[in-house]
Amino acid sequence: MRLGRLFWKFFFAFWLALILAGAAVGSAVWWHQQGERSRIEAERDSALAGGPRAAMTVSAAAAVLGHGGVPALRAWLADWPRERMPLLLYVVDGAGHELLGREVSEAVVADARQRARSADPRRPARQVTTADGQAHLLFIPAEAVGRDVRGFGPRHPPEPPGLWAPVSVGLVASVFFSALLAWYLSKPIRNLRWAFGAVAEGRLETRVRPLMGSRRDEIADLGGDFDRMAQQLQSLIGAQRRLLHDVSHELRSPLARLQAAIGLMRQDPSRLEASIERIERETGRVDELVGQLLTLARLEAGSRDMHEEQVDLVDLAAAIADDAGFEAESLGRSLRFDGHGEAPAPVRVEQIQRAFDNVIRNALKFTPPGTGVDVRAAAGEGGFVLRVEDRGPGVAEADLEAIFEPFHRGGNGHTTGGFGLGLAIARRAVQAHGGRIQASNRAGGGLCVEIFLPLVPAALQKD
Repeated sequence: MRLGRLFWKFFFAFWLALILAGAAVGSAVWWHQQGERSRIEAERDSALAGGPRAAMTVSAAAAVLGHGGVPALRAWLADWPRERMPLLLYVVDGAGHELLGREVSEAVVADARQRARSADPRRPARQVTTADGQAHLLFIPAEAVGRDVRGFGPRHPPEPPGLWAPVSVGLVASVFFSALLAWYLSKPIRNLRWAFGAVAEGRLETRVRPLMGSRRDEIADLGGDFDRMAQQLQSLIGAQRRLLHDVSHELRSPLARLQAAIGLMRQDPSRLEASIERIERETGRVDELVGQLLTLARLEAGSRDMHEEQVDLVDLAAAIADDAGFEAESLGRSLRFDGHGEAPAPVRVEQIQRAFDNVIRNALKFTPPGTGVDVRAAAGEGGFVLRVEDRGPGVAEADLEAIFEPFHRGGNGHTTGGFGLGLAIARRAVQAHGGRIQASNRAGGGLCVEIFLPLVPAALQKD
């Protein structure tokens, strides 16, 4: 599966969110460690011992003193396991006397009193007031602690920040990028919804690609596809309206002549035979017009209900040219056919036969009597080429493309019969087979129409 541009935008946005969240969490941990380091440095400069065991010893002694008083604390200190660890705890009363009579400097006592006022549960000093109202200060002097006594030094590992830090950072990053991604996706989708609504209301000139700005992803491609769809719909509906207008115009003339013939027949019964002939002739014209319109409608709709057959296009062109040449002789015109090679291809024979026949007969219609039409058919350049050249008046350069539109007969078309549908049917048939048809003026006068058909099915060409 091919990874689109939208995938890479999601990929980079996801990793950017992870990197930013990781950087934010790392910054939070760094600031926390800086605070812990500052606290440890403050403990190292203090006159009191720090660390988890010092804080635990002071807390335990404070609990004993608070519940049992001085006698209980004396008994607790008497039971201290001095053989495993020296007694480091000092207890000073309000008068400045140490409970066991040990010497302690006033600076240490002052530092202990200041640290005891802290609300930190890990503070290295506690002040407890007994039931008799006496205040006692409990602490462990740093000078009494040997650096080899584990847990009583000032160093202890900093605690990691709580779970709130990464959760909060991740939540903020996810909300921010989710909102950004939702805005990035919803804005073009809203533009598409507006464009679909506008087209549904009949505003076929609506285009959405300019609203996409500089986007270069699948959504922008979808906007371009929508514009092409709207352009195609606008063209088809415009062509349909022109076709309805032209059909009504073309039908009005034979119907008017039919009504005139019927009116004359009623006014003058002696002209019955002539009126019937006129009615039959006009009825045939209407029938021919309706038949050509049905053929054009099937080709416009892309009907594929016709069976494809493997035929040689050179032989098919030769057969059509032979029939047309036989009819051209009675009109004082000639047809020269030149065929080379073989061009087998699977085609819908009726459509291609009608396309070849319309182009050749159209050339015979416009070439003057005493002149001829040159028809060349050959296989080459990856496909089949049919070139039809007449000696007629040609077509204005501005009309070379328009002559393939329905009911367009150019400046010279009104001097001949027909409805202007032959070349339109030919183009639709050729395009339905993946080919192309184009017209150009000959250097010596006349029109040249060239048809190119691939020698593989149109469906295989699209694949």
